[in-house]
Amino acid sequence: MFIIAGLGNPGGKYRNTKHNVGFETIDILSDRFSIPMDFEKHRAICGKGLIEGEKVLLVKPLTFMNLSGESLREVVSYYKAAPEEDLIVVSDDVDLNPGMIRVRPGGSAGGHNGLKNLISELNTDRFKRVRIGVGARPRNWDLADWVLSPFDGEARELIDDAEIRAAAAVVSIIKDGCDRTMNLFNRSNRSEPSDPE
Repeated sequence: MFIIAGLGNPGGKYRNTKHNVGFETIDILSDRFSIPMDFEKHRAICGKGLIEGEKVLLVKPLTFMNLSGESLREVVSYYKAAPEEDLIVVSDDVDLNPGMIRVRPGGSAGGHNGLKNLISELNTDRFKRVRIGVGARPRNWDLADWVLSPFDGEARELIDDAEIRAAAAVVSIIKDGCDRTMNLFNRSNRSEPSDPE
C-alpha cells in the first residue's frame, strides 16, 4: 500500500496559503479517484482507496506543518510501511518558481520545517517527494509570514495547474516508479501530462 501524504496546516485560516499546496493536491487525488477523506486516525484526516489498481492511503496530518512527522511516523508504524518504498510526500518549496514541480526519491529537508520534522521522526530522508514551487519570499518578508500568506490571482492560476500536475506525478510514481516520473516531470515543467487519471 502507498501512503500519500500532503503537508499543510488544518483550519480555514490556512486555506489558499503557500504552505497548504500539499493538502490541496491530496484533495485533487481524493476527488479524481473517488477516495473519501472520511476518517480521522493518527492525528490525521485519512482516506483509503485505489489508484492504478494499488491500495493507497491519502493522509493530511492535523499536527500543523512543523510537527507533520509525528503524525506520519504513527501512520508508517501502524501500517508497517517502508518509507523508501511506500511513502510519497507532497509539499511546498520556496526554492522553486511558482508553478514548477520537482520529483525526488529522497534528500535533505532544504529548510522546510515539515520535511525536517518528518526526516527526524522517520530517521530517514529516503522517501519520495513531489515538491510544488511557491516562489522565494520577497526581500522584506519573514519566511514564516510568506509561506502562510495566500496566493494572489495570477500565482493562484499557476499553482492550480501545478497541483494538477503534482497529482499526476503521484499517479505516475505509483504506476511507473520514481525514475520514470522524474524524467517525465522534471524536464521543462510546462509539458507534463496535466491530468492525474
